[in-house]
Amino acid sequence: MQGKDYYKILGLPPSATLKEIKAAYRRLAHQYHPDKNPPDLYSAAQFEIIKEAYEVLSNPAKKDQYLQQRWYDQSIGKKNEATVTTPVTVLKQILELDKYVSQLDVHRMDKAGLYAHLCDILSDNTIEKLNTFNDPAINSSIVDMVIRCSAPLDWSCIKPLSARLVKLNTNPASSEAITQFIHHAQRSAAWNKYRVWLLLLVVVLLCLLIYSISH
Repeated sequence: MQGKDYYKILGLPPSATLKEIKAAYRRLAHQYHPDKNPPDLYSAAQFEIIKEAYEVLSNPAKKDQYLQQRWYDQSIGKKNEATVTTPVTVLKQILELDKYVSQLDVHRMDKAGLYAHLCDILSDNTIEKLNTFNDPAINSSIVDMVIRCSAPLDWSCIKPLSARLVKLNTNPASSEAITQFIHHAQRSAAWNKYRVWLLLLVVVLLCLLIYSISH
């Protein structure tokens, strides 16, 4: 998941002074504060990230740490976004990931990296926020796309990912899809575990058959 661009969230340039940061926070808090937008969960989510940005940029120690991380992210080409965590934004991230994964060679892809990225997107904090919005339809779409993206992964990765998926409030069809996904991954893991031995057994039996026929 991309890092957060706190300056962009507050609508400020990186050169903004503490006075400008405070003024921007007051203006945005007045616009998005939950007390002024009940019961708008999207405004509440926006206010949460605005508050987070202000708490970091107004604290010298936190700001210094953030600027170091921001510099590092920029140096490796990692984009920082001003995205609020909502069902729609999470689904968009999964869709972009699915598009990227679909273009990769399954046998050469960085499966550990894919797993880490999926865990990053589906963090405990994100799952909690998604359930707060109580939108089973979008959550179900997220589940479906995660299952698609996870197809190349091994059981050791799919098992913990499935545990995250079952925490989401979804419709019954998605719950069944998760169950089938788990069963399929378990069967594949069992087959991969015993495949070599089965192939050796087949080879031995064929050799014995050929030997018996030739004699």
